Amino acid sequence: MIVVTSHANADFDTFASMVAVKKLYPEAHLVFSGGVEARLRGAISGARLPYEVERLRDIDIDGVTTLILVDCRQASRIGPFARLIGRPGVEVLVYDHHPATDEDVRGTIERVEPFGATTTVLVRVLKEKGVGITPEEATVMMAGIYEDTGSLSYPSTTLADFEAAAHLFSRGADLAVVSGFLRKELTPEEVSLLNGFLQSGAVYSICGAEVLIAEGYLERYAGDVSAIANKIVEIEGARSLFMLADSPDRVHIVARSRLPEVDAGAVMAALGGGGHAYAASATLKGVTLIQAKERLLAALRAVIKPRATAADIMSQPAITAGPETPIKEAVELMRRYNINAAPVVGEAGLLGVLTRQVADKAVYHGLGGAASADYMTTECEVVSPSTPVDEIREKVITRGARLLPVVAGTAVAGVITRTDLLKLLQDGLRREGAAQSRRPRMLGRLMRERLPKWAVEMLKEAGAVADGLGCKAYVVGGFVRDLLLRRANLDIDIVIEGAGADGIAFAEELARRHGARVKAHQRFKTAVVVFADGFKLDVATARLEYYEKPGALPTVERSSLKLDLYRRDFIINTLACALNPGRFGELIDFFGGQKDIKEKTIRVLHNLSFVEDPTRMLRAVRFSEKFGFRIGKHTLNLIRNSVKLDLFKKTSGVRIFEELKNLLEEDAASASIRTLNGLGILGLIHGGMTWGIEREAFFERARETLAWHELLYTEDRVEGWLVLFLALADTLTETGLAAFAKRLKLSGGKVAAVIDGRRDGIRALGMISAGLAPKDSGVYELLRPLPLEVTLYLMARAGKEGARKAISVYVSRSRHIRGELTGADLLKMGYSQGPKIGKALAAIFKGRCDGEITSRGEEEAVARRGLPRKPRAAGH
Repeated sequence: MIVVTSHANADFDTFASMVAVKKLYPEAHLVFSGGVEARLRGAISGARLPYEVERLRDIDIDGVTTLILVDCRQASRIGPFARLIGRPGVEVLVYDHHPATDEDVRGTIERVEPFGATTTVLVRVLKEKGVGITPEEATVMMAGIYEDTGSLSYPSTTLADFEAAAHLFSRGADLAVVSGFLRKELTPEEVSLLNGFLQSGAVYSICGAEVLIAEGYLERYAGDVSAIANKIVEIEGARSLFMLADSPDRVHIVARSRLPEVDAGAVMAALGGGGHAYAASATLKGVTLIQAKERLLAALRAVIKPRATAADIMSQPAITAGPETPIKEAVELMRRYNINAAPVVGEAGLLGVLTRQVADKAVYHGLGGAASADYMTTECEVVSPSTPVDEIREKVITRGARLLPVVAGTAVAGVITRTDLLKLLQDGLRREGAAQSRRPRMLGRLMRERLPKWAVEMLKEAGAVADGLGCKAYVVGGFVRDLLLRRANLDIDIVIEGAGADGIAFAEELARRHGARVKAHQRFKTAVVVFADGFKLDVATARLEYYEKPGALPTVERSSLKLDLYRRDFIINTLACALNPGRFGELIDFFGGQKDIKEKTIRVLHNLSFVEDPTRMLRAVRFSEKFGFRIGKHTLNLIRNSVKLDLFKKTSGVRIFEELKNLLEEDAASASIRTLNGLGILGLIHGGMTWGIEREAFFERARETLAWHELLYTEDRVEGWLVLFLALADTLTETGLAAFAKRLKLSGGKVAAVIDGRRDGIRALGMISAGLAPKDSGVYELLRPLPLEVTLYLMARAGKEGARKAISVYVSRSRHIRGELTGADLLKMGYSQGPKIGKALAAIFKGRCDGEITSRGEEEAVARRGLPRKPRAAGH
């Protein structure tokens, strides 16, 4: 059996090439190895060809004797047919127009030409052999050439493509039908996707080449992503575009380039894909969008050759000092030429670098007559004239070089000065796309609308303090997220960024202005500012540098902030807002947090997120139910994979408890626990905890009980999460509950009393339910020793309405009953000291509790009746 196939996600050039091969081998079966572009699916049915493309599942792959590959020659791209490559008895034929790669399959017949389309290669073969072509076939083949050459307008178009098109036109190709095949009007869904990609667009300068990178999510879209990429190129006028489209289990990358130095095919090949220098694609499985972007940036840096070298940007000739030059003369030299550092050069060449800062200090300390060599820096970075600009950038950023001598042999050919470095860094910085760079979103008005006036003023003052200290301040994380969601949140976290930035120094200055105190953590460079009214503000110091991945070049200016945000749990929590004057309220969104908020989706930033911190699984569920968001499909798959690993075994009990407590305190706690149970997470927290309709109903009764108690407006302080914790752990035995509490490292007197009190509480509930405490005073005696949290838990647990009502009377009335008579009153009535006074007061309280005593007079009557009087003195 002869089979003709190609790469997955076939396009018009692929199909047209298959049709052409069918003319050469009429007995061949046309089969797609994977999916096809949406436009092509409709065109195939309208092509009116006398043969069909067969379904892959109908083909006996092991029965194939000849495999013909068109528009592709890599085994990794032909799906299940890859297993035929190299199999004895299977002949392979290749027709292609792509550049050669190390992975290319070798064929017994190979016809590979550097034309604009593979169809052109095959039209030439048909013409050489004198094979006839019908108008319908000519129309399909013309569509293949037109698609891959941009209607003969792409730079990759060759004379052969024009000649092939002319031949097809002479055979009856219908250009109107071709236009219909290739014309693609965007659907409303595609317009929305296009807008999202445009909004995310960011331009990167990589080795001097301007590259537009756009990113978005396609979880509900199954159309032709290349059509969207083409629209972006058209709208933005981009000469080089790399579009990352995230679907549930993979990230598709579509590349378009008209820059000779940006070979799209080579970049995609580095990622396991392929294509031409001007159009290519790749698919990355099992990675998040952010990880795919990191890999793309690394591939771009590896493939794009630097345009400039040190020789292109250095200042020459170099202004140098000799090793014996007095420092005061070196200072004068630097002032004269307005430079901040000078190489120190001797007969053997470069000896070191003397900075103006060091020289000025030396003069200040009376060392102006000392030799420059005495105070120069000898361990200095150097480059050669041919050093690429990316390597120079690395030396500048990672090693803090203020000046780089350019050394050719032993001679100093020039220097890269601070001015040169700043220009270089500016060229290498990420420049935000239209949504961020040209039109940054400002949140100042939203802050004034949603926050108390004092909070807005405090944030402004924080920015002013940072400005005065020469650093940048940002409010980050959940505060910004909730601001965009219009939810109340005054949990403020501030990150301080910049060279020499010190979060503790910032916190101390802010505290000084407000008469507040600071709790500092020197090791982590963090602090908490505690104001007089108890309000707390968290401050952290960001790192100076951020690397896209280990070994990659760092980005600058916002790099430290980006690193801080990259470590966050979910993309919706990676937002920041600038506080410095001049930028106050500017929203910073490196990872698409606004998009995820708009799409109401929870996504992680990288695939090991739950491995690094399994408690993030609890947080993902909590956020999902709290905000009404869905967990992204890929993130959900990562959770399921982490559940299989049972990572909670090695997780700190304290961290599990913190997340569990936060979850229990949410309004949507029941829904969250239901989801945890469905995902298998609840069983990992404790294998003895179960969940179902009855368990959830009980848990909701506990929540309702807490709400009821809150409406009593008593002075009792109840830890609501403890009540719900008992409800959640209700199925555990006493031993199991004690072990669970120990595992979570629950501490504190009240917590211990609640955990220990459950046993006595359940026993008391049994007696109340059995009618063994028919009066309110009996219920009081049973419940009085218990913490109120246990009592509220019992009220929710009570299966009988009578028991529930009895406990509610205890909580709302009996606990607060106080008799009017005191022990002092009884002594005045003539009773002696001793235990009988306590018994009398207990009898009075019992009567009050049961409604048998309602006044002071009735209390006194009970006292007179029940207590002996003091004996009269002799003689009376």
